[in-house]
Amino acid sequence: MRRALAIARRGPADNANPQVGCVILDPSGCIIAEGWHRGSGTPHAEVDALSRVPAEWRERSRELTAVVTLEPCNHTGRTGPCAVALTEFGAGGIGAVVYALGDPGQASSGGAETLRNHGVSVTGGVLAGEAAALLGPWLARAFPSQAGSARPSESAQPTDSPRPHVTVKWAQTIDGRAAAADGSSQWITGADARADVHRRRAEADAILVGTGTLLADDPSLTARAESGGLLVPAAEQPIPVVIGHREIPADARLRQHPALAANGLGAPMQFSGEDLAGALTELHERGIQRLFVEGGPTVASALFAAGLVDEVLIYIAPSLLGGPRLALGDIGVASMAEIKQLRIVHTAQLGADLLIKAAVAGPNSSPASRSQEGS
Repeated sequence: MRRALAIARRGPADNANPQVGCVILDPSGCIIAEGWHRGSGTPHAEVDALSRVPAEWRERSRELTAVVTLEPCNHTGRTGPCAVALTEFGAGGIGAVVYALGDPGQASSGGAETLRNHGVSVTGGVLAGEAAALLGPWLARAFPSQAGSARPSESAQPTDSPRPHVTVKWAQTIDGRAAAADGSSQWITGADARADVHRRRAEADAILVGTGTLLADDPSLTARAESGGLLVPAAEQPIPVVIGHREIPADARLRQHPALAANGLGAPMQFSGEDLAGALTELHERGIQRLFVEGGPTVASALFAAGLVDEVLIYIAPSLLGGPRLALGDIGVASMAEIKQLRIVHTAQLGADLLIKAAVAGPNSSPASRSQEGS
């Protein structure tokens, strides 16, 4: 679904039709085709993806799963209904469909029911909050009286949220240290974990770092992909953002970030950090819908304390450092009654390292209800 959300952003953001992405999976979960909507009058994401399915899979279409960011439409407009296209594809139609948000349109909704009536397994609500963040501007334009009512709802960001979806990432030793006592931190984790970080950077609209990390490490913050055994700049690059009062050095590698020229920016965007919520609101107004934070313990802790984090990616190395350099500092928790709950949604072994991905539980949910989410 995250890949579908990433390619959905390739479509025009100010179009009358929504930005939608679709990937087709084989039975092992590998992507064999993908597509996105390029604007009014062009094939919808599902049809675009189906057109790219290799010929050998068309006779085995019932084994395939379509993952799409918006419930497949159920009406004929300038193009035909995607729900029907999915049921008529190949030899007997697609076997399963997974979508994020339900279609709020009176005429276009009902695709899930049509699919089920044709024997397709349908699952909705996967990463609905992230899809809502992506489609918020379109929903506000197309359905002003229904703002925030996209189906199905989740306890994630509403469609009228004034800030991006915030992912905070850090690497740590198994004893919770992000750096050695002398401040050095490269590299705590191995090559596999770092490659995973690059992939996730490429899925974000912007990448944020604090001035402390900027001055200590002089990071490039680019997303890189493997090509011919070498790491080269990825096609999709997040816009660099800096938090903190101190100036960005004239020779900082971040000033050469490829996303600056691509987006008509002369320098990385910078905010003082005194009003984190206001900074995120401004980023949202500039079209940033997914923010990837690699700002170091100070920035990460401040975002947690302000209640501005949606999910965390923690890369854990099987090593020990000890000392004072913790991966997370004061997050505003003074007692167990104030503990911030997380919900683990994914784990992965990356070489010798372990990745834990967790969603930040809503402030009004109980520990009991949180333990049942995603079960």
